[in-house]
Amino acid sequence: MAPADIPASLPLGLCLLLASGFGHAGKLLVVPMDGSHWFTMQMVVEKLLPKGHEVVVVVPEVSWQLGKPLNFTVKTYSVSHTQEDLNREFKFFIDSQWKTQQEGGVLPLLTSPAQGFFELLFSHCRSLFKDKKLVEYLKQSSFDAVFLDPFDVCGLTVAKYFSLPSVVFSRGIFCHYLEEGSQCPSPPSYVPRGILKLTDTMTFKERVWNLLSYMGEHAFCPSFFKTATDIASEVLQTPVTMTDLFSPVSVWLLRTDFTLELPRPVMPNVIHIGGINCHQRKPLSKEFEAYVNASGEHGIVVFSLGSMVSEIPEKKAMEIAEALGRIPQTVLWRYTGTRPSNLAKNTILVKWLPQNDLLGHPKARAFITHSGSHGIYEGICNGVPMVMMPLFGDQMDNAKRMETRGAGVTLNVLEMTADDLENALKTVINNKSYKENIMRLSSLHKDRPIEPLDLAVFWVEYVMRHKGAPHLRPAAHDLTWYQYHSLDVIGFLLAIVLTVVFIVYKSCAYGCRKCFGGKGRVKKSHKSKTH
Repeated sequence: MAPADIPASLPLGLCLLLASGFGHAGKLLVVPMDGSHWFTMQMVVEKLLPKGHEVVVVVPEVSWQLGKPLNFTVKTYSVSHTQEDLNREFKFFIDSQWKTQQEGGVLPLLTSPAQGFFELLFSHCRSLFKDKKLVEYLKQSSFDAVFLDPFDVCGLTVAKYFSLPSVVFSRGIFCHYLEEGSQCPSPPSYVPRGILKLTDTMTFKERVWNLLSYMGEHAFCPSFFKTATDIASEVLQTPVTMTDLFSPVSVWLLRTDFTLELPRPVMPNVIHIGGINCHQRKPLSKEFEAYVNASGEHGIVVFSLGSMVSEIPEKKAMEIAEALGRIPQTVLWRYTGTRPSNLAKNTILVKWLPQNDLLGHPKARAFITHSGSHGIYEGICNGVPMVMMPLFGDQMDNAKRMETRGAGVTLNVLEMTADDLENALKTVINNKSYKENIMRLSSLHKDRPIEPLDLAVFWVEYVMRHKGAPHLRPAAHDLTWYQYHSLDVIGFLLAIVLTVVFIVYKSCAYGCRKCFGGKGRVKKSHKSKTH
């Protein structure tokens, strides 16, 4: 019998890790995305290094996080914009979210202020391939695979240009390209489209809206990615679509699982690694330990809107500060904006905080979050109920999922008042059902045969060892749209049925004329003779 202190997941995890070490060390090309996307991707890359793999990361010279010192080879390329341009475009996008939030799924986002930011990101790929020296280096390096974030599309173009097997690392795929790229069924009758804030149990009206959004994505998403596909077509010297770029992907590593997501069909090369960013709690620094100890029996509330959002419009910040001052808990608020004039004594502003370590502390009572996937999973892993203030993107759906499961309360950040925030915090702290529900989700999430980080590392190495995963690729990729839906078969069978019906009809009509038409003529002839 195994000792009680050995995790149940250890034997299987050990087997997978041992199996992954049987092959020789390989060479991996990494094409990441900047910002919070890089945090967890970097964890996978750094875990590959001790296994002897050679890792080369290709990044633009202008970035937020990618330019920091790293333990592996980094190749940079110049871009046509400055750091100020990048900051300005992103700030313009974020500021717009504090004025109006897009409703109606992906479609309104296609014409939102996000477009300018995306155009800037898409331009990176043209800059990369203009660097002929870098391209030649990559060509001569004989990589085994590409590990990429598809957010700016460039990684997909790189993989196709060098004919390398690819591993996608993402929270989800914008528009409908996960279904098309993996050929995974996604019936709009019960699989909600992104950013619609729907569940898998929809009313008739919601199903109508979901279907319209599904059709709208197919109609308008290609135009949103036109710059990216134009650059890819220019590089590859042949016209390509987003589906052409996504279809060759060998394995999809999605930073989610069915603790957060709704049940839906998945393909064998779609691997869920939700909670990959969760760690065991580390001891707090003296500064934060003092804050926590000073909170007394009331405990603490952790407040962060993510690594990319640290400033809030002054009026909204004062409303939030007022609400925080009305609760007895000590609030640790990550905030770098102007200090609200009405900030209460129980609220401590910090430029950075050890979010996971604070949430894992026994005195953590609630978590105020923007509902990004990293924060949501840290809340789940540590079993802390949440007050969610989603701003954009998948945050809307993440918040809806957690609210539906009774693990938190969602507020509209534009419309909420100090009273709304106060009531939401008191609800999740004082109503025991929220703590019970989040602890149940935490238990479900942690009940797994292998840790998400080890699983991600295994599949990256798997693709490197086997030069892809063609045996996991469904034959649906090779079918036309009418073959996929069996329209040709249905048409063929329908033609047979109609032919049989036509023959039977004609036979019956001929028989009727023979049987009854002849007798009628005989009777007519007989009558004419008597006259």
